[in-house]
Amino acid sequence: MLTKRLATSTILISIIVWVIFFAPTWVYSSVVTLLIFGGLYEFFAMVRKKGIFVYRYTGVILGTLVPIVIHWRFGRMLPDIEPFLIVIIALLVFVIQFTMRDNSQALAGVSVTIFGIFYVSLLFSYVIKLRLGPHGAVLVGYLIAVTKSCDIGAYLIGSAYGRHSLIPRISPKKSVEGMVGGVATSVAVSCALGAFFSWIPFYHFPILGVILALLGQTGDLSESLIKRDCEVKDSGVVLPGLGGVLDLLDSLLFTVPIFYIYAKMVLLR
Repeated sequence: MLTKRLATSTILISIIVWVIFFAPTWVYSSVVTLLIFGGLYEFFAMVRKKGIFVYRYTGVILGTLVPIVIHWRFGRMLPDIEPFLIVIIALLVFVIQFTMRDNSQALAGVSVTIFGIFYVSLLFSYVIKLRLGPHGAVLVGYLIAVTKSCDIGAYLIGSAYGRHSLIPRISPKKSVEGMVGGVATSVAVSCALGAFFSWIPFYHFPILGVILALLGQTGDLSESLIKRDCEVKDSGVVLPGLGGVLDLLDSLLFTVPIFYIYAKMVLLR
């Protein structure tokens, strides 16, 4: 398993570095859109396994349109239209429900469909807004490095020294020691990368290291909660040793929008 993880991670890192720093922005946004498509498909597939009726294809299509619209809007310097998108998505899901003969699972179907689009598509789409803004490539690279270093630190330290379960009813293998190790790793990586951001006061980097680590682990636990409720081990099997697309994105789903807001309100002022 470790060998598979290392091999898959090496390939992914190479692709991610090229997409962030060297590929045209339309390629970057296309990759993000593809990841959102895969994450949405896996999310709705997990929900269907639990027996909840959900508008799977409608949710995947509407959710995939979100990053496309955001990229198109940024290219034309138009104002934020995300609130409008949320309204349109909710409206369309309800209209589709009006055409159904069976209303017995209407609340569950509508709620889970809208939640899935919000959870996967709207949250992760902020990574497009971050990349297309000032200093976008380096900020995206920093965000991913700090967030994923927490995953690595938590896994390695938890595997070696984990003795106290963090929240066993959600994720039995995650430990308090792993969480502390993950936070420490994120802070160390954040401070090390801070040397490349001469225009940002250094005190931001230990703060961001802690914030991103805690948000990343919350995202990881949130997806673990969903998988446990749906009685699945991984969201998919696309990535050998790592699981599915949603397993790859889970720790980023909360860090991306919060870091975007932090960067826009504090770092880029």
